[in-house]
Amino acid sequence: MRIVKRHWPARKTEVAAALRLCVDGRILSLENLHRLVTQGTQPARQVIRTYFERVFEGDLLAGSDVPFAVARPRIMPRLQPESIFDTVESTQVAHTSYVNGTVIVYVLDLPDMTVSISTEQMVRWGLSVDELDDIARENLSRYAPELKLQVVESKDGGRAVVFNLRDGYDAARLLIGSLWRKLAPELHGNFLVAVPARDIFVAITENPPGFVDRIHNRVAEDYGRLPYPISKEFFLVTRDGVAGTAAA
Repeated sequence: MRIVKRHWPARKTEVAAALRLCVDGRILSLENLHRLVTQGTQPARQVIRTYFERVFEGDLLAGSDVPFAVARPRIMPRLQPESIFDTVESTQVAHTSYVNGTVIVYVLDLPDMTVSISTEQMVRWGLSVDELDDIARENLSRYAPELKLQVVESKDGGRAVVFNLRDGYDAARLLIGSLWRKLAPELHGNFLVAVPARDIFVAITENPPGFVDRIHNRVAEDYGRLPYPISKEFFLVTRDGVAGTAAA
């Protein structure tokens, strides 16, 4: 709060609760910022100032009317936990419900930041959520079409496929329509995917059980410590689509 008041004195700022800051009447959740500070190597003050610079710049861009022709090639999907709606009204954000307690939100991918697409902006473009989803997935599939896969085999016979582009869309690649076709030959058919945080994607075989349990323990650990957490549950990827394994 002190840093925000120092650099943006015109903004009305107060502490709302633990890791909750109220800025101009809007509640900001600071869990991700806390993890960025504790996991990063840069000075905390620098991380905090950069974070709020992007938040406030994003607010300005979100309020502007971007022409659809300009926006279309920059529309991308992001996986987020449903908990994002603890501090943001769900009716204000263009999104689609997904599995394992997650949602797909849609963003404009800009050179230095991403900006969530509001339902108001979506309506101005004359789009439905389904149309927005189709555009976002199409853009995602073209974003990095040649994924460099790293295949790892454990001593007990389990196999894992990892890619880590760290472009903000590693986890979102769970949504690629051709994912099963790309990875099934390496993972012997249907497989499990872990996306504990935004920049992590790990696909593994469904067996052996000990191998799956070890990976799940690591996934739960990463989910609890990394910035931008998504889910500690596995996603089951089949020829027919993706299911949450708890309800599969």
